[in-house]
Amino acid sequence: MDPEDLEPRHRKAPPKPLDGLSVAELEEYVAELEAEITRARGVIAGKQSHKSAADALFKR
Repeated sequence: MDPEDLEPRHRKAPPKPLDGLSVAELEEYVAELEAEITRARGVIAGKQSHKSAADALFKR
């Protein structure tokens, strides 16, 4: 196994500096993050549903 296989595929982006943002900009940023969280939860739900269907098919 190559050491590269152990590294994460996607590196996390450094945290965005928030000190220079206005309240409106911070609220917009939070809304963007919440939308991304909702999108990620939808993908998770789809994958869990797919896994459950596969488990049910192969367990019979």
